[in-house]
Amino acid sequence: MDFKEHIRVIEGFPKPGISFKDITTVLKNGEVYKAAIDSITEQVRTWQPDVIIGPEARGFLLGAPVAYALGAGFVPVRKQGKLPAETIKETYELEYGLDTLEVHADAIQPGQRVAIVDDLLATGGTMLATANLVNKIGAQVVGLAFLIELTFLEGKNKIIEYPMFSLVKY
Repeated sequence: MDFKEHIRVIEGFPKPGISFKDITTVLKNGEVYKAAIDSITEQVRTWQPDVIIGPEARGFLLGAPVAYALGAGFVPVRKQGKLPAETIKETYELEYGLDTLEVHADAIQPGQRVAIVDDLLATGGTMLATANLVNKIGAQVVGLAFLIELTFLEGKNKIIEYPMFSLVKY
């Protein structure tokens, strides 16, 4: 299936010069959404993860069904202040400032095999921060999977130490 045919591109959103890749057109089409999840799951299965992590928020929409299909656990990584129990934090640089991601301190155990699944790889900052959270816990990142990769932003260069899969590349 050519998934690009099902991703809506919106020029000038959220600001002029940006070509936004809207995945809601994939999500609303049951056949396409299932095919995307099946394709991502097929790749992630080869990494033999114990746990799937999905970064907030669209990573939940892809990571949770991949975890379900594999019979693996799912762990959300959230923006600071959204998780109720004790957390581990990772602060990282954005284009204009800093952001912090958190995971529950007891969500992943040292030595577990973790795959990270998200909707988009752009500059790689969020993915590197998420991988750093896993590393702080003492678990092993076994791979990173994305629905979309924006190759021109070269985010892959920040995360070269991990196996990576992208269903669609722009």
